[in-house]
Amino acid sequence: MKSFIVLCLFGLAAVALAKPNGSTYTDRYDNVNLDEILAHIREALEQNCAKCTDTQRSGTRRVLGHIINNEQESWNRLKAKYDPESKYTVKYELELRKLKQ
Repeated sequence: MKSFIVLCLFGLAAVALAKPNGSTYTDRYDNVNLDEILAHIREALEQNCAKCTDTQRSGTRRVLGHIINNEQESWNRLKAKYDPESKYTVKYELELRKLKQ
Protein backbone atom coordinates (compact mmCIF):
# COMPACT_ATOMS: atom_id res chain seq x y z
CA MET A 1 0.00 0.00 0.00
CA LYS A 2 1.47 3.26 -1.07
CA SER A 3 -1.41 5.49 -0.13
CA PHE A 4 -0.70 7.83 2.74
CA ILE A 5 3.08 7.64 2.58
CA VAL A 6 3.27 8.34 -1.09
CA LEU A 7 0.97 11.35 -0.75
CA CYS A 8 3.14 12.88 1.91
CA LEU A 9 6.30 12.05 0.01
CA PHE A 10 4.98 13.74 -3.12
CA GLY A 11 4.53 17.00 -1.32
CA LEU A 12 8.00 16.85 0.10
CA ALA A 13 9.53 15.62 -3.15
CA ALA A 14 7.90 18.39 -5.16
CA VAL A 15 9.51 20.99 -2.94
CA ALA A 16 12.85 19.23 -2.64
CA LEU A 17 13.20 18.44 -6.32
CA ALA A 18 12.08 21.82 -7.60
CA LYS A 19 14.46 23.34 -10.07
CA PRO A 20 15.59 26.61 -8.50
CA ASN A 21 16.42 28.19 -11.86
CA GLY A 22 13.57 26.55 -13.80
CA SER A 23 9.96 27.56 -14.11
CA THR A 24 8.41 24.16 -13.29
CA TYR A 25 8.87 21.29 -10.86
CA THR A 26 10.17 17.92 -11.97
CA ASP A 27 7.77 15.72 -13.94
CA ARG A 28 9.08 12.59 -12.26
CA TYR A 29 5.81 11.88 -10.44
CA ASP A 30 3.32 12.87 -13.13
CA ASN A 31 2.13 9.28 -13.65
CA VAL A 32 1.31 8.47 -10.03
CA ASN A 33 -2.30 7.49 -9.32
CA LEU A 34 -3.30 10.18 -6.83
CA ASP A 35 -6.85 8.84 -6.53
CA GLU A 36 -5.50 5.55 -5.20
CA ILE A 37 -3.35 7.38 -2.68
CA LEU A 38 -6.18 9.60 -1.48
CA ALA A 39 -8.49 6.60 -1.14
CA HIS A 40 -6.18 4.99 1.42
CA ILE A 41 -5.16 7.91 3.66
CA ARG A 42 -7.74 7.25 6.36
CA GLU A 43 -6.87 3.52 6.40
CA ALA A 44 -3.18 4.30 6.79
CA LEU A 45 -3.91 6.62 9.71
CA GLU A 46 -6.25 4.15 11.41
CA GLN A 47 -3.92 1.17 11.03
CA ASN A 48 -0.66 2.97 11.75
CA CYS A 49 0.49 2.38 8.18
CA ALA A 50 0.30 -1.39 8.69
CA LYS A 51 0.43 -2.17 4.96
CA CYS A 52 3.35 0.18 4.31
CA THR A 53 6.86 -0.96 3.55
CA ASP A 54 9.63 0.11 5.92
CA THR A 55 10.74 2.74 3.42
CA GLN A 56 7.21 4.09 3.05
CA ARG A 57 6.73 4.16 6.82
CA SER A 58 10.02 5.98 7.36
CA GLY A 59 9.21 8.51 4.65
CA THR A 60 5.77 9.12 6.07
CA ARG A 61 7.16 9.71 9.54
CA ARG A 62 9.61 12.22 8.16
CA VAL A 63 6.97 14.11 6.18
CA LEU A 64 4.44 14.06 9.03
CA GLY A 65 7.12 15.21 11.45
CA HIS A 66 7.87 18.16 9.19
CA ILE A 67 4.20 19.08 8.76
CA ILE A 68 3.46 18.74 12.48
CA ASN A 69 6.49 20.79 13.52
CA ASN A 70 6.66 23.37 10.73
CA GLU A 71 3.31 23.57 8.95
CA GLN A 72 0.76 23.67 11.75
CA GLU A 73 -2.00 25.16 9.60
CA SER A 74 -1.60 22.40 7.00
CA TRP A 75 -1.56 19.75 9.72
CA ASN A 76 -4.79 21.13 11.17
CA ARG A 77 -6.49 20.97 7.76
CA LEU A 78 -5.34 17.36 7.25
CA LYS A 79 -6.61 16.39 10.68
CA ALA A 80 -9.95 18.09 10.09
CA LYS A 81 -10.46 16.23 6.84
CA TYR A 82 -9.12 12.75 7.62
CA ASP A 83 -9.46 12.49 11.42
CA PRO A 84 -11.96 15.09 12.67
CA GLU A 85 -12.36 13.33 16.02
CA SER A 86 -8.57 13.08 16.56
CA LYS A 87 -8.82 9.34 17.15
CA TYR A 88 -5.55 8.58 15.39
CA THR A 89 -3.58 11.78 14.85
CA VAL A 90 -2.93 12.42 18.53
CA LYS A 91 -0.43 9.56 18.65
CA TYR A 92 1.42 10.97 15.64
CA GLU A 93 1.56 14.42 17.19
CA LEU A 94 2.89 13.14 20.49
CA GLU A 95 5.53 11.00 18.86
CA LEU A 96 6.61 13.24 16.00
CA ARG A 97 6.64 16.64 17.73
CA LYS A 98 9.96 15.53 19.14
CA LEU A 99 11.33 14.43 15.77
CA LYS A 100 14.12 16.73 14.62
CA GLN A 101 14.15 17.69 10.97
